[in-house]
Amino acid sequence: MTKKPPILWLNLAIFISTFAVAVIGVPWYGLQHGFSTASMVIAAVFWLWSGMSITAGYHRLWSHKAWQAHPSVQWLLAIGGAMAMQNSILHWCADHRVHHKHVDDNDKDPYSAGRGFWFSHIGWMLRNYQPTPDYKNVRDLQKNAIVMNQHNHYGWWVLGTNIGAPLLLGALFGDALGTLLLAGFLRLVVVHHSTFFINSLAHIWGSQPYSDQHSSRDNGVIALLTYGEGYHNFHHTFEYDYRNGIRWWHFDPTKWLIRALEKCGLASSLRRVPAGRIEAARLSMQLKSSQRLLAEHQLAAEWLHKLELEYEQLLHKMQGYYDEKQRQLQLKRAELDRSARERLAELRDAFELQQRQWHALRAQAHAVLN
Repeated sequence: MTKKPPILWLNLAIFISTFAVAVIGVPWYGLQHGFSTASMVIAAVFWLWSGMSITAGYHRLWSHKAWQAHPSVQWLLAIGGAMAMQNSILHWCADHRVHHKHVDDNDKDPYSAGRGFWFSHIGWMLRNYQPTPDYKNVRDLQKNAIVMNQHNHYGWWVLGTNIGAPLLLGALFGDALGTLLLAGFLRLVVVHHSTFFINSLAHIWGSQPYSDQHSSRDNGVIALLTYGEGYHNFHHTFEYDYRNGIRWWHFDPTKWLIRALEKCGLASSLRRVPAGRIEAARLSMQLKSSQRLLAEHQLAAEWLHKLELEYEQLLHKMQGYYDEKQRQLQLKRAELDRSARERLAELRDAFELQQRQWHALRAQAHAVLN
């Protein structure tokens, strides 16, 4: 049998002690003394700050370079990331880039979902699976003074944000211990497991509308718990997009924050995957799901032929519409005449009609065979 790596006793002690204080100490103090309004407000602010520093900062800014941030924003996200206590930016991003490169590879993915829920959620941090950190894939981040300041002084940043700041702010409002319990311990445990759900739950629960080449899933419920990271199948398919939820109704506060910062001149170079590529991936998965169903029936050949013909026509109409739309977006408004707008409208109508025909044919095929 392969010998298990040694236990990381510091990590284990932190996870156990913070969880114990959150589930025992916080309720006890609340029943005995109550919490001030100020302590609850501070805890809420720290929860948003630290949680979204991971999603907007560690994840979308530094790991994937999906957008660029003004130095003042980077400082705020670096401070909030230390408050989230999930290792330094440099270390976190090194692990995450390996995860994307080798997703679901039990030997190379540091938190592979293939090794089970417990391992991908927290188990990978309880043993020393990587004795020597490898920062070769984050050389770009090693040139960032803010990233390296946080990395080199990470312990002090953690103590200052998780202990010092709650105690100081709590003392100012006359509830130092209560604020430490809420904004320090309870907030930290909630942020920890919210983030960990992205590695675990978002790889086993939900749908795969864009790709089945990896275990990631899209799930709106998980998005509510993870500041918008629950649209994880989209993210793993199009990892350099600054958005995870691409529809207007998708709950993705991280996307809204980045967009708001852009409006204020504090963010730039927001990267978006072309809509045509996204729709093509969705169509491909729809065809694949129908092929799986049809493969189990004798009428498969007939219906597969119909679906594949319809699929090719839809791809053609879709590509024509998005190509023309992209061309017109690159022109100045004055250069767009009435005929150009009419042509785009005609292409859009043809694409939408073909979409309806595609969905109707898929529904008919599924109904006949079921």
